[in-house]
Amino acid sequence: MRARALDAARADYALPVPVDATRRAIALGWLGLALAAIIASGVFSVLLVAARTPFLAPLFPIADFFHVALVVHVDLSVLVWFVACAGLVWTLNGAVRFAGLGWFALVLAAVGTALMCLAPFVGRGGPIMANYIPVLDDPVFLAGLIVFGIGFGALTLRAMAAPGRVSFALEGADAQRFGLNAAAVSGAVALGAFVWSWLAVPADLAAKPYYELLWWGGGHVLQFTWTLLMLVAWLWLATLCGARVPLGPRIATLVFAIGLASVFATPVIYLAWDVASSQHRQLLTWLMRFGGGLAILPVAIALVIGLVRANQPREPAAAADARPLRAALVASMTLFAVGGAIGFMIQGSDVRIPAHYHGSIVGVTLALMGLAYALAPRLGLGTPSTRLATLQPILYGGGQLLHIVGLVWSGGYGVQRKVAGASQVLRSTQEVIGMGVMGLGGLIAIAGGILFVVVMLQAIHRRPR
Repeated sequence: MRARALDAARADYALPVPVDATRRAIALGWLGLALAAIIASGVFSVLLVAARTPFLAPLFPIADFFHVALVVHVDLSVLVWFVACAGLVWTLNGAVRFAGLGWFALVLAAVGTALMCLAPFVGRGGPIMANYIPVLDDPVFLAGLIVFGIGFGALTLRAMAAPGRVSFALEGADAQRFGLNAAAVSGAVALGAFVWSWLAVPADLAAKPYYELLWWGGGHVLQFTWTLLMLVAWLWLATLCGARVPLGPRIATLVFAIGLASVFATPVIYLAWDVASSQHRQLLTWLMRFGGGLAILPVAIALVIGLVRANQPREPAAAADARPLRAALVASMTLFAVGGAIGFMIQGSDVRIPAHYHGSIVGVTLALMGLAYALAPRLGLGTPSTRLATLQPILYGGGQLLHIVGLVWSGGYGVQRKVAGASQVLRSTQEVIGMGVMGLGGLIAIAGGILFVVVMLQAIHRRPR
């Protein structure tokens, strides 16, 4: 009995939230930036979905409007949101020292985000739809992106200079700290890849191929960073909602180490092949496709088993508190699995490509949303509304699932990606129906995103005075 109790204690993957005011204040600052990014992204996503939905698209005759909205939407909902969530958990995981560097990173990230949001209204640069980090070829936007990147660099530097200590006992919390430390190292390698590409890419290239090559290497490595954060969030949420995960801390640590090990192949690829070569691009793609999957699959299988065997909390209040976290976890795993499966269906440059990354990215986003619900009362905010917080992942995840189903449907008929309005050239009824389903799902997902903001703002308003 004693050994069984010890095993249960070691399988607790919920990290303790620090009680010192400094780390809590910095963490709340990152949470605020994450919410601001979601709000601003939602504004642009309304315009984005409308610009691609049949019968609404003619209201937006200028195709560049769609592209500008797409650039800002992607950078806010992926880059800024993920970095802000990373700042939140890395701050809670790290030691107290170097608080000044933490504030410096937060301020730079916030200023950079503000400049990127302002650029479409004051700048004149055209949108460049590069993979991973689309940009507006405008001094204001690019300045904001550089400032934000420096802030991210300062964030990863502090996360590595003041890491969460992993004890030799290697309990569940130690495995989680190792996973978060591994994500910080991955983030630093991604930044190094960006700098390496910047030094190696010929400056006289046209804008589109230049930015495509510039972001390719670091963009692939960043996917390891977000995946490691997602796995930490999955295990954390599973513990909080009573799942009995058959995955010991040592195995979990090994899984995180495997995910990190793949990252260290990046410098080898950079040394062996020129950044403009096809081998460089292909090997980085294979690295992300196969290296990332090695860490995800065992954790996902263990979580499915754990959720099936979950213990029902005896107290009604505890059971109610667990419902939003379980909904977020299940929705996250479902979307991520669907997105990964769609990746094997891609042929050419049609809308199945955004269907793939929408599923994967939204899977990570839902995990981080669930973690935000769990952390809100532990950071001194109010407890999120159980009913709304449970509905939100279902609404957001269900809408995104409908969205990507419509994209896969349309992609099967050859509808091209990154086009809008009349440029889509929808020739058949099936194509129109597919894009209509996409638009409906997108609008439902937008409602789910708005509901997340509402739930979190309510939690802020309900904080103890």
